This record gives sequence, structure tokens and C-alpha cells, in this order.
Amino acid sequence: MGHSERCAALDGGAVRRWCRLAADALGRTRAEIDALNVFPVPDGDTGTNLHLTVVAAADALDELPEGAAGPRTWRALAQGALLGARGNSGVILSQVFRGLADVLGPLEEPPDGTALARALGHASGLARGAVEHPVEGTILSVLAEAASSCARNSDLAGAAREAAAGARRSLRLTTGQLDVLARSGVVDAGAAGLCVVLDALAAVVTEEYPERYEVPARSAPAPAAAEEPPPERPGPGYEVMYLLDAPDDAVHPLRESLDGLGDSLVVVGGDGLWNVHVHVDDAGAAIEAGMTAGRPHRIRVTCLHTGDGEPHAPHTGRAVIAVTAADGLAALFEECGARVVRRESGGVPPLAVLAAAILAAGDEVAVLPNEPEVLSLAEAAAERARDGGARIAVVPTKASVQGMAALAVHDPLRRFAEDVIEMTRAAGATRFGHLEVAAEEAVTSVGLCQPGDVLGLIEGDVATIGADVAAVAADVLDRMLSGGGELVTLIAGRHAPPGLAAALEDHLRRVHPDVEVGVYDGGQERYPLLIGVE
Repeated sequence: MGHSERCAALDGGAVRRWCRLAADALGRTRAEIDALNVFPVPDGDTGTNLHLTVVAAADALDELPEGAAGPRTWRALAQGALLGARGNSGVILSQVFRGLADVLGPLEEPPDGTALARALGHASGLARGAVEHPVEGTILSVLAEAASSCARNSDLAGAAREAAAGARRSLRLTTGQLDVLARSGVVDAGAAGLCVVLDALAAVVTEEYPERYEVPARSAPAPAAAEEPPPERPGPGYEVMYLLDAPDDAVHPLRESLDGLGDSLVVVGGDGLWNVHVHVDDAGAAIEAGMTAGRPHRIRVTCLHTGDGEPHAPHTGRAVIAVTAADGLAALFEECGARVVRRESGGVPPLAVLAAAILAAGDEVAVLPNEPEVLSLAEAAAERARDGGARIAVVPTKASVQGMAALAVHDPLRRFAEDVIEMTRAAGATRFGHLEVAAEEAVTSVGLCQPGDVLGLIEGDVATIGADVAAVAADVLDRMLSGGGELVTLIAGRHAPPGLAAALEDHLRRVHPDVEVGVYDGGQERYPLLIGVE
């Protein structure tokens, strides 16, 4: 039995803190983890995939109301990771979160060490069961040792410490458990990422935060292993991932079909929603197998190799594509270095036009939809472009001000995945609002509006109604800045009243003197004013 230690309860708030801390820690260590990535495919993105997976889980938690109960928090953690899982290790980590949620979510009281150990043991079983051909010396081995190490400690803080320590001990052994790791002198990359996640859990529970999270550096390869010849073939050419709506009894036949097509097969989920990951040579066959089982969506196909004989897109550079309808906004995006795809006001560009623009832009392309209704179209266009081996990322910008914030941090000299992460983070940190003039009578969340009323919207929801554009705009700004902010972006539309921007700048100087303001002419037809707060 463990002894009593200083300990914070692992309640809903602690789960949020853990997930956000783990996301931050993986963000700071992802490059080091990427450098370890040699198994199952040496594509150098395991750290990035784990980071994006945990960011998706943290974003799902952020959507819950403050004070949400523990069961709801655990469900959101597991669901967010499942929907946002990237790569082999990210899918497995999502199953770890599901295992924890299965055991800890239903508890009426915050868990003790015994419950944590039981949850980790359950997570270990689920993760191993999700992998079609488990291999020792991977994240699975380290997770099993973490669960075993804390099994005899009833104190939560002690159990969390022992789980993290046991994972670290097991991590060091992975180099000797897998030949490809020994040849390269590295520990398993996915397992190293799991250690960071468990270190973050121990930090939140014990309230003892490390200055940095350790990732073992590459060591000298084992002499015997170094003499072994490298494999003649680098393996399947494509990574295929998709979410699948399918009944549980359809998953076993799907596993059998995909196992015959390739390797690195992982299928996780349940209750009708699954995340499928496999490496294959025939990406179309893997997708067709999903269509036989149910309805695949969010399909991602990534080229794993660019050696001789392997499919790949010609190297034509990196680009950012921004979708917009307004002349002024188009000019702003182009000044910031983006290529612009125009859409009709109130509509979306044709799928074929957007897909062709992505294909022509380069072999590493980030797409900024800038409107909610363009987001799904951008995803579909990106999938078309990926068939040629290009690396395409859709940054989920829901407003032009978010697109501008993303472009402000775009750096073509960074690795593509890192650049996309920074752009996504900048967009997500930008709250957006706009003004709109009502065309007809309607019921809104703040009451009835009449034709000609000025509507002030924040993040797509009507927040205020008035008769004067400047007064409504000032009210929206005050509401948006009540949660803090350092930079306000104002983009005037074609029908903005003269002097609107100057009046708002004066209001901000008086009421929010510490806020920096940027004013632009967007020329948008429908909205007199677009607002961004960072």
C-alpha cells in the first residue's frame, strides 16, 4: 500500500488541466519525439501526431461549460481524442483515453490510486486489442508497465508517480526489444510521447510541475544490430485514416479485409463510431473496405515514401490558399502571401475549382476556408489533392480575421506540420464577431429583430440588437474584450457608415487603452464590419 502524499483530486477541472498541460508538453517536445520516429514507418511525425491528437481532446474539453461534471469531462476527453486522432500512435493514445474514461467516468467520487491503476490496466487491454498485430518494445509495452507499476498504491499521488516512473523505466528497455530501434539507437517514439502524457498527469495530481519534459536522445546503435542489412522494401506506400460510422458487428470483417491489404492496422472506437488507421499500397481498396462496413468520412490519405518507384507529388513548394468573396479581403490575403480562391458572396466556390487551385499551389498546402460553410468543401477538395501525394492541411478558420491571424504566424521555413500547428493555434486564439443588417423579421437568441435592425454577432451567435451601427459595434467589442485581449482587428465592409472605424478606435482608446488596434478595408458586401480579438 502507498502512503498518503500531497494530492489534487482528479476531478473534471483536473482532467482539463491535465489535457491542456499534456498538449503543451507535447508541443514543446514534438520535434524531439519526431526525431526518434523509425517504427513502424520512419516518417518523422509521431510527436506531431500525438500533439495534434491531444490538442483535439483539449479543444473538446474547452467546449464544455465551466464546472462540467467528471463523467461528462471524461467522455469529452475520449471523444475528442477519437475524432482528432492522427497517425498510428495518436489512434492508440485515443484508446488510452477511452480506457480511462470507461473506468473513471462513472465514479461518483474522484478516483484514488486503486481506481487509477484499474483504469490504466483497462486502457492497456483496450489499446493492445485495437492493434491487429501487437509488437513489444512499443507504446503498448510501456503502457502495460505503467499500469503494473502503480497497481499496489492506493494513494492517487503515489499511483500517478509510479505509473510515470514505470513508463520511463519501460521506455529505456524498448531499444533492446525491437531490432529497428536497436539499429537506430533510439527508444520508441510513441512510447516516449506516452511518457510525456503520464508525466503531465503526475504533475497535475501531485501539483509538482517539472521545468521540462525529458525525451531520450538518440544513442549509438547496437553493434550487432548495426551490421544487419536494411530492409529491401520500405513498406506500403500510403497511410489511410478515416472515421467510420458502422455497427459493431461490421468491424471484425473490416479488420480482416484491411489486414489482408497492409499493415500497422489499428481500429478503435465503439457505439457506432470508429477511427481506422492502416498502411497500404492500394488506398482505394482500404477506403472501399470501409464503405462496405459503413460510412467512412474525414478520409485522409498520406504518401509515406518518396523513394524510387514510390508515388509522390512533384516538389513545387509550400503555399497557403485563402477563400474569400471580397476584393479588399482578397488583397489583404495576397499581401500576406496567400493565394486567393474567390467565391460568390453568400456562396461557396465549386469543388473542382478549389481542388484544382490546391493541386496547382504546391506539394505542401495549407487551406484557410474562412467561413463555416466552406470548411467541409475545403476538406473534400483537400482529399482530392492528397491522392497525388501532396501534403494538404485545412486550418479550420471560421472567419476572415482568423485567416489573417493564421497568416500572420505562417513561416515557410518551418517544417510543414509545425507551421500548420502554429497557424491553427493562432486562428483558434482569435475570437471573431461581425455586424449584419437584418433583412426580415426573425427570432434570435436575444429577442425579435425587425428588418433594418443592426445585429451584433459573436462567434456566429446574435449577442445584441440595435439601430445604430457604431453603438452595436462598440457593444460587441466591449463584450468580446470582457474576456481579455491584446489586439483588435477591424475590417470595414462596403456599406460601413463613414467614420465607423475612427469612432471605434476612439472608443477603444477611452475604454480599453491597452488594446492595440488594426483597421483594414475589406470591401465585403454583406457585413458592415468584421471584428477579431486576439
